[in-house]
Amino acid sequence: MKKIHAMFFSGTGTTETVVTRFAGRLAELLQCPAERLDFTPPDARKQPAVFSADDLVILGVPVIAGRVPNLLLKYLDTLQGGGALGIPVVLFGNRSFDDALIELRDIMERHGFRTIAAGAFAGEHSFSDTLGKGRPDADDLAEVDAFAGQTAEKLRSGRTDSPIAVRGETPVRPYYTPRDRNGNGIDIRKVKPKTSDACTKCGWCASACPLGSISPEDPSVVIGICMKCCKCVKGCPQGAKYFDDPGYLYHKEELEAMYGGRRAENEVFI
Repeated sequence: MKKIHAMFFSGTGTTETVVTRFAGRLAELLQCPAERLDFTPPDARKQPAVFSADDLVILGVPVIAGRVPNLLLKYLDTLQGGGALGIPVVLFGNRSFDDALIELRDIMERHGFRTIAAGAFAGEHSFSDTLGKGRPDADDLAEVDAFAGQTAEKLRSGRTDSPIAVRGETPVRPYYTPRDRNGNGIDIRKVKPKTSDACTKCGWCASACPLGSISPEDPSVVIGICMKCCKCVKGCPQGAKYFDDPGYLYHKEELEAMYGGRRAENEVFI
C-alpha cells in the first residue's frame, strides 16, 4: 500500500472531521502518506476519481434520510477502484444511519474496491444546533483513533477479505420519510432556504453551496436543487440564511424532541 486517500463529501464539516482524523491516524500507524480528496465542491465532481491496488481509500458521506444522498449517486457511480482497499464511513445526525453504510459499501464493491472495514459516526444534525450538538466531540474522536488502531492491526495481519460485513438490509430500504402526528408523509424535497435582510451579498453562500444552487448575483435566489445540507445556514457570516417551511420546521422539531435526549452510539465494523 502506497497511499491513503481521505475522500469525503461534507456540507457542515462533520464528515470531513471524522474521515481526515481517521486517515491521518491510520497513516501515522502504517507510516504511509495520506492525502485529502474533498468532493464537496461541484467542480471536484466533474472528473472521476481513479485508484489502483496500491491505494487505501476512506470514503465518507453524510446520511440523508437514512441513505447515501441520492444527489451524490451519479458521481459515486463514476469511481474506479482498481482493486484498492476501501473503508466506507457515514456520518448520521444522532438518529440512525439505517442502510446508508451498507449502501455505500456496496457502491464501493461494485466499483472495484475491496472493503475491509467500515464505520458509522454521529455528528451534529445538519438541520439542528441542538441534535447531536458539537459532535463529533473529543470522545467521538477517541473512538475514531481506536478504530484506526484496529484497522492498522487488521492490515498488518494480512486480513483483507471483502466485503466487510456491516449492519443494514439488502436490498436497501426506501429513504426515510418524515411524518406528521396523523402518519401523513411530509415532503420537504423542494424546500429551499430563505435569506433575511441581514444578508450583505458577500457571495459566500453561492461559492460554498455544494450543488452550486445559489445565485452569485442575488444570494436570495436558489437557482437549483437544495439537498438540505445546511452549509449555507450554518456557515453564513451574517446568519442570514434560514428555513421557514412549516413541514421542514415540524420535522426538525420532531427530530429534536425524539432524539435530542440521547447520545447516539458510533458503530465500527472490522
